[in-house]
This record gives sequence, C-alpha cells and structure tokens, in this order.
Amino acid sequence: MLTGLRRTRGKTATSTVITREELAHAMDQGAVTVLEALPAAHYAAEHLPGAINVPGDLAPADAARLLPDLGRTVVVYCSGPGCRRSTVTAAALTRAGHTDVRVYPGGKADWFAAGLPMERATVTSSAG
Repeated sequence: MLTGLRRTRGKTATSTVITREELAHAMDQGAVTVLEALPAAHYAAEHLPGAINVPGDLAPADAARLLPDLGRTVVVYCSGPGCRRSTVTAAALTRAGHTDVRVYPGGKADWFAAGLPMERATVTSSAG
C-alpha cells in the first residue's frame, strides 16, 4: 500500500483522487500499478509509462488475473477531467476487493501538458 499520501485530498464516488505529483512520485518508487481506461487504439497511440490497458468494463475475472494483489495501490486514469471511464473502472476494482484504488482525474491531458514522458505501444488490450 502506498504511504505518505493524504487520503483526504479528494474523493470520487468510490476512490481517492491522486495528483500528478503524487502519481509521478509513486511511479518513480515502483509503488503503484497504473491502468488506462481507454480503448486500445488510444492506449497504443500514447499512454503513461508502464500503464496497463483496461478498456471497457472490467470483469471480476479480468481484475483478478491482471491485479492479483488486492492490497497494492492501483491508479486508474483516462483522457482527462471530463472522462468518466476511470471512475467506472475504479469502482469495478473496489467491488472486486481492491483496497487502495485511486483515480488520476487529470489523465493523459494533464500528464502531457506537464511535459511528462509518454509511451507508445503496438499491442492490443491486456484485458479480456
């Protein structure tokens, strides 16, 4: 579980909000699993470093296969503040038993605007 973050910083309906700075630090420490909740084509074009693509609805079996450690910090993001896919995926993870799920509401737009690195991929979805 990620320590040092203020769990009262912000909440979505089901999960804690994480800032860009907190996410970048957690990624540098290897203390977080990052999920992109956008279609595979968007993921392939650009995604946050090390992110796993989880497009569409996350079934409990997929969650268990992709993220077997229920206590690990998981951060979900999508395109930006107007995108609800991250909160839907975060809710599915919480229902599947994950205890530390966070949403990065700024998503790709915020990360890119800050000049932080992105990756490209030619693979399709890891889910399903």
